[in-house]
Order: sequence, then structure tokens, then C-alpha cells
Amino acid sequence: MFARVLTLTAILALQGCSMIQPVEAWQKGTLALPEMTFDDDPLERGYKEHTYTSKEASSGGSAVGGGGCGCN
Repeated sequence: MFARVLTLTAILALQGCSMIQPVEAWQKGTLALPEMTFDDDPLERGYKEHTYTSKEASSGGSAVGGGGCGCN
């Protein structure tokens, strides 16, 4: 009995996920608002991007320690 209830509950939960509709073109303006971003501070985002690109650009070479920021 418990297995049937659990199966029925799982089916109903998954059925709710199947009704997701794509975002319409007129709704994309609302999603592009600054309040909808994950990063609140653009300056901090710039620092993170700079650190990421500095470290990613330094890959390769043999026996090289540290990242592109000069940290050995």
C-alpha cells in the first residue's frame, strides 16, 4: 500500500513539472531587470572575472606553480 501511495505521489509531482512553458519574448524584458541578477555588486563581479581569466590564461607548461596572478 505504501509503495502505491509513494508511486502515485511521485507521478503527480513529476506531472507538475511537465507543464513548464517557455519564456515569451515580452517576458524577457522583466527577466533582464537589474533586480533579477545573481550578482548584486558589478564591481565585485568585475574582480571575480579578472581573477578567473588571469588564472585560466596561465594554464599549460610543465612544472609551473601558481596562477596567472603571480602567486607561485
